[in-house]
Amino acid sequence: MNLRSRIGEVRAQIGSSFYRRTAPLGSLGPIVTFTFDDFPRSALTVGGAILERFGARATYYVSMGLMGTSNSLGEQFQRADLKVLIERGHEVGSHTFGHLSARKTRVSVFLQDVEHCEEAIRQNITVDQSSNFAYPYGEVTLNAKKLVGPRMKSCRGTFGGFNGPYVDLNLLRANRLYGDIDRADAAKQLICENEQRRSWLIFYTHDVASNPSPFGCTPALLEEVVSFAASRGARMSTVADVVSEIVQ
Repeated sequence: MNLRSRIGEVRAQIGSSFYRRTAPLGSLGPIVTFTFDDFPRSALTVGGAILERFGARATYYVSMGLMGTSNSLGEQFQRADLKVLIERGHEVGSHTFGHLSARKTRVSVFLQDVEHCEEAIRQNITVDQSSNFAYPYGEVTLNAKKLVGPRMKSCRGTFGGFNGPYVDLNLLRANRLYGDIDRADAAKQLICENEQRRSWLIFYTHDVASNPSPFGCTPALLEEVVSFAASRGARMSTVADVVSEIVQ
């Protein structure tokens, strides 16, 4: 294990140990959730279509300041995409307005940006937003977790693993789904282990393209993983649907 991986493990242990807001998963598992961060339009036009073919819906964590722009992930979402996303049964979550890192931003500024994004979502969709949040870059600090957590129904990071039997709603664990079809076996193993644990497995990615960014995946990989989950009879739900059942 290299130094970067060790640092990541230490951060995961510390981040998961403090300012927890736990709730029992109970008998709800196993559950599989697919999430997209930022979000590039391909996550809906390509990724959403794949999920829908298998009866699944996803959570899209949007950074409203990226709307109408383009970057290394490709063309970002347009305002009209938010309406389409909702109409097709997907969830709009938040991801800060300016796609800020909690580690590189003063906590007061970070909190203001989180609230700015929530307000921007309210102004652009006709239904109540879910108030489920994901940390950009997966970068979370204890101060951010302490302050942001109570304001949101849930907060998702990028620390790998499974959620359950007790779920920390202030820092949901999630697993990257990056690359091409050669990464499918690792994702399938997670799905099988999730079955055995009867826990909640969350995947995250960004763009979905034949030549994806380093933070996205190919349509072939996404379809292989979604179809495998469906073939195993997995319950595939959005973050909002799961959280609403956990917190009643």
